[in-house]
Amino acid sequence: MTQVRFSTVHDLFEAYPLARYDVGKASPDKLSLDFLQEAAEAGNWHQAVSFCAYLLPRRVAVAWGCRSLRQMFDHFDGNEGRSLNFAETWVRQPDEQSRNKALAVGNANDPEQPATWLALAAGWSGGSVVPAEFAPVEAKPDQTARAVRAALLIGLCRLTRESRDRIMTACLEDGIQLARGEPRSLR
Repeated sequence: MTQVRFSTVHDLFEAYPLARYDVGKASPDKLSLDFLQEAAEAGNWHQAVSFCAYLLPRRVAVAWGCRSLRQMFDHFDGNEGRSLNFAETWVRQPDEQSRNKALAVGNANDPEQPATWLALAAGWSGGSVVPAEFAPVEAKPDQTARAVRAALLIGLCRLTRESRDRIMTACLEDGIQLARGEPRSLR
């Protein structure tokens, strides 16, 4: 069974109008997986990361973001490691308590750190995005994808030129396999 939610680029852009701006120029009739594969093979990292983040279901996108960040970096400082751990906990256990904890950590941590955005991606995956004492405010449908995108693009900017292509190719191969629904652990 496949994870692909949108057959064509057009289908994805219809569901997520802001994706047009994040992804950039794209042939609307192109099959989604073909478009993603071509962007990755061309080394168009911004376009490929953006498209993959929208293409994957929310939980899978957060898992992909966490795995990609772990491929990019060997070490995370205290707050960054904490953000990443809360995002990964939500991936393994996608309940309201895990989501709220990830959201709280994401809101409290440095927005210049990529893992902060992965915690926010998990926190924005559903339910209210404000503290319980306030009237509920639902996350916008594209918030998780945009946060995963932000995390990986921040991470991309921090990679050395020598490692960038190798690491991003591996990250996007993983995303493509997830989009195809190939059996992979989300951990």
